[in-house]
Amino acid sequence: MKSQSARREKSQQKKSTARLFAVQALFQMEASDAALEDVQEEFETHRFGAEIDGDTYAEGNLDLFRALTYRAVAEQSKIDQLTNRALVAKWPIDRIDPTLRALFRAAGAELITKQTPPKVAISEFVDIAKAFFPDGKEAKFVNAVLDHMARDAVPEAFEPKA
Repeated sequence: MKSQSARREKSQQKKSTARLFAVQALFQMEASDAALEDVQEEFETHRFGAEIDGDTYAEGNLDLFRALTYRAVAEQSKIDQLTNRALVAKWPIDRIDPTLRALFRAAGAELITKQTPPKVAISEFVDIAKAFFPDGKEAKFVNAVLDHMARDAVPEAFEPKA
């Protein structure tokens, strides 16, 4: 019988995988001009726990994946505005790397739902940035932008406790 901490760790891993897949799916949608439903179906069928050439993809939290990709598309204008306020004026979201744009949209979708503590969401998406850009400064950039976005989207989470 699995311990409670092992189950919690497995649940967290599935959420982390869902976040990664959401970033990849949003990137793919933009790069190929594909519809949300088509990309979701492709990921759900060919990524979540799938085995390809002897490699097995991680299982992900399907509900979180669907929620993040749906919300990122449905609320894209709101999320992009949130991101633009966090970026330097000379670098609006449409000028940044498409992988970072997908990451900010997925993270923004999670932040505006207010279901995950902002610091947890920031940490998770900074880890994703490190995976995509292991040698660069992007992780620090992502941390700074997401911190600004979180303070804008969920200011009550940053208020001092009485």
